[in-house]
Amino acid sequence: MMLALHLAICFIGLLAGALVLISLCRGEHQPAWAATLLASSALISLTGFVLPSPPDTPTPDPARIVGVVELVIVVTAAFALYVNHLTRAWRPVYVVSVVLAVYLNAFVAVTQGFLKIGFLHALAPTAKESPFLIAQLLALALFVVVCATALRRFLRHAGDPVGSPHPGS
Repeated sequence: MMLALHLAICFIGLLAGALVLISLCRGEHQPAWAATLLASSALISLTGFVLPSPPDTPTPDPARIVGVVELVIVVTAAFALYVNHLTRAWRPVYVVSVVLAVYLNAFVAVTQGFLKIGFLHALAPTAKESPFLIAQLLALALFVVVCATALRRFLRHAGDPVGSPHPGS
């Protein structure tokens, strides 16, 4: 039951993350999707903590470390958004934090894909083979480009009210 809940939250988080990143790359802010992303990312980590670790998992458990890092990033993004209202330096802090949160969710999704999907697992059974590394590097490169684009476009509208649309951006 907990695994099904965890997976449902993961899918919601990935969808919300994609929509938030698209809007940031357009120089816009989507408050409802941002709230969904932050809440689901926190819940992904929290529900993941109660799931058992696979046998032979090293100590400390890498999944638990990613979960703690993600929680710190989500709290930082929430602080920038809800306490500091994306003013001054908090605007880029928010963008970078959100991109990192979605990247960590995608990193885990790629990892789980290689562990659980037969044809991917056959390509990289230990997650140390080049297909796995290439997939993770491509994901990282994509998120670096997204972060740079979001920073450039979202910061361009730093004087605009948060959430206002920016036609022609």
